[in-house]
Parts: sequence; C-alpha cells; structure tokens
Amino acid sequence: MPDNAKMKAEKVDFFYGPRHALKGIDLDICENRVTAIIGPSGCGKSTFIRLLNRMNELIPNTILKGKISLDGRDIFDPSVDPVEIRRRVGMVFQKPNPFPKSIFENIAYGLKVNGVSSRKIIEERVVKSLQEAALWHEIKDRINDNALKLSGGQQQRLCIARCLAVEPEVILFDEPCASLDPVSTQKIEELILQLKKDYTIAIVTHNMQQAARVSDYTGFFLLGELIEFDRTQRIFTAPSDKRTEDYVTGRFG
Repeated sequence: MPDNAKMKAEKVDFFYGPRHALKGIDLDICENRVTAIIGPSGCGKSTFIRLLNRMNELIPNTILKGKISLDGRDIFDPSVDPVEIRRRVGMVFQKPNPFPKSIFENIAYGLKVNGVSSRKIIEERVVKSLQEAALWHEIKDRINDNALKLSGGQQQRLCIARCLAVEPEVILFDEPCASLDPVSTQKIEELILQLKKDYTIAIVTHNMQQAARVSDYTGFFLLGELIEFDRTQRIFTAPSDKRTEDYVTGRFG
C-alpha cells in the first residue's frame, strides 16, 4: 500500500453523541495522488474527510478516538493550531459557496484572513490561483464582477481557486461535482488530475465512474467501516471483498 502517506488515519473511531459513525478506520492519503472515498449515503465518507481538516470538532457532542497525522504529526495534538491545519488542508464543498463579493475579493479574502497584507502579493496570488483552477482565461476581463454571476461550474472552480490561494498542501473535495452538469464535471475532473502534480488530494464521490477516472487509490466505506482500500484499478476490477464488488457493480447503493 502507499508508502509515502501525506496524511494517515490510525484506528479512528468517531461518535456523534451516542452514534458510532466511524469504526476503527486505518487509511493513508498518499502524497501527490488522488484518493477516492466511495460508499452509499450515510456510510461515513463525509464524516471521515471532515476529520482530516478538523472541521468535525466544530460540531458539539462529538468524540474522536485514534490518531490522524499530517507529515507524521498528530493534527489533534493540543499544540497544533486548527486554523493552521485548515490552511494546510483545504476543502471544496459539494455546493459552490462563493461569497457575495467580486471574483477578486473572493480569493483575496482568505489571503487577508491569513495575514497577507501586501497588495502586490495578493494580486499575484489571485491570478496564480485562478490560472491553477483553469478559470483565469474565462474571467480575466471581469475580475471585479460579482462572483454570483458566474455559472455553477465556474463558481466551483472559483471555490477551488480560493482554496489554492492560501497554498494548501492537501485538498479535500466533498462531492465537488454533485450539483454540476456533465461539461462542468469534466472540467473539474481534468483539473483534479492537473492539481495532483502539486497537491495531495482526497475526494468523496457517489459517482463510481468519477472515482475510476480520477483516483489512484480508493477506499470503500460501509456503515462506518472501511471495508477495503487498494489501488483504484484493483478495487474496480478485482476487489477482495464481496461487499465491495456488489457496490462497485451497482448491486446495491
């Protein structure tokens, strides 16, 4: 299995109050690779991915057991700043969520929050992140327009650019194409394949074909357990667990 894990989950259990949402998860997120998390609704996919940047701790009455590390360091260690973790481990959500500001200000906002005050650096980073998100050529003449005027697919790429601007090391995608049309979905998938050269990526997806197209490794979750984790090609062609085979061939889920 992956020997160059950027992030590592070890014996992770997670509870929402009395509900045992994740059970003994061991999973590596490999550096400069795309790891897909698949499984039916309610199986713990989004819960797991939100642990990777400490978002679940914002929910009251939750308990985490086990360890999640980034570059070998426990991200839940009391000495670790959660804000810094969320900068290093960025997240793109299911529904595009641009701020009701200009395209420029959408991206500059995160930089300012992270203490970047130089106008020159902000302008450079805005352009660079829009280029990385394959959006610059479409919007460069209207960068001061309200971001809400963009199409759904463009809004999602803007949210990716906003994430890239603060220079994360890991990007988490939680169903990033769920609300997009096929053409926009293809653009996001092509973008993910480009981004893995410079970033470590994990993606939660309901779409089996998408997981097969974009990921190097796949983890199959069911009822809060990690049933199987392997190279994507193996998961989709020769899984070792019957439940994985039943899910990826569409017999349930």
